[in-house]
Amino acid sequence: MSITHTDQDRPELQKAIEEIVDSGFTGMTMRVHDERGEWVGSAGVAKLGESAKPPTNGRVRIGSNTKTFIATLVLQLVAEGKVGLDAPADGYLPEFGLDRRITVRMLLQHTSGVFNFTGEFYDDGTVVPGIPATTAGQEWVDNRFTTYRPEELVRLALSKPARFAPGTDWSYSNTNYVLARLLIEKVTGRSVAEEMQRLILGPLGLTGTVAPTTQSEISEPHAHAYYRYEEAGQQKTVDVTRQNPSWISSGGDMISTTQDLHTFISALVGGKLLPAPLLAEMCTPEPKVGYGLGVFVQDAGENGGTIITHNGGMAGHGALMYSTPDGSKTLTAAFNYVDDAALSLGEAFQKATQRLVKEVFGGGQAGSVGVAEPAQ
Repeated sequence: MSITHTDQDRPELQKAIEEIVDSGFTGMTMRVHDERGEWVGSAGVAKLGESAKPPTNGRVRIGSNTKTFIATLVLQLVAEGKVGLDAPADGYLPEFGLDRRITVRMLLQHTSGVFNFTGEFYDDGTVVPGIPATTAGQEWVDNRFTTYRPEELVRLALSKPARFAPGTDWSYSNTNYVLARLLIEKVTGRSVAEEMQRLILGPLGLTGTVAPTTQSEISEPHAHAYYRYEEAGQQKTVDVTRQNPSWISSGGDMISTTQDLHTFISALVGGKLLPAPLLAEMCTPEPKVGYGLGVFVQDAGENGGTIITHNGGMAGHGALMYSTPDGSKTLTAAFNYVDDAALSLGEAFQKATQRLVKEVFGGGQAGSVGVAEPAQ
């Protein structure tokens, strides 16, 4: 049984999260497991206008960290012989008329070229909007309890031109992971939540983690998420902790805790969920940004070595998940913040991740350390 250390034991970690909160976040909790044991800390507030810190065992919407869970599920089905990693995805999902060159691997690695249903942002500044749920401002707030079917999200994406020919480039697309979810359900005949329970949550005892699909509630304890928008020239800030996450689907709908994220990522890289050859495939990065299959594989800087990671942001909640390749050192964290259409905290989020990687993994200043999929 590891000893849990508090801020008095490792003041540099507590200082880091307090300074991150000072940069604009409402609250933050962090959990570090390393050779010194387990350290847990919290800073900021759980709810605007109140003084209580975010609960260190609180639940949080983990955004795009969901992708690591989904990719693991698909690879477990590959291990069971039910899915071919380099087979055409169209063979499993013929109803969508996918380009036959798109393989299951390309879905997991974001190399399919399929349009991102939450909107595409091109290098020249062009933006092609996605589903109405990702419209900024009051419209998003008013429609946050709408139910979207996964098939609906995919069909909208496929009605738009592909970003590039399959396998020729890399671009982050939530559509890939909704297709992966539908593939899981088609192959197994069970819901993604049932399969998640069978293969990951149950075996690892992740009692704080759920795949809510269309449920708007988040169980206590939890910090609150907020969204800010302008109406008639006035700034309004709304509590959006309750929302129907079907608009992002398996691109980012799951709920978890920093403890469960630690247990999951350490078990995953430690070989407890996948056979060694498939884990090696998962952690082999493509060259453009270093994305494997549902994880980023990155250099933590001088003396920092390699880290396996995914981050995620989801309308006022966010989560970080990092591990050394052997699972011996992990960092998991949860944020609550005030989101807005301009993604005002995007830069602060990136700086926060870089600061933490440097502090915990002992390397120099890290580069880009994962993608946080914003709500809008």
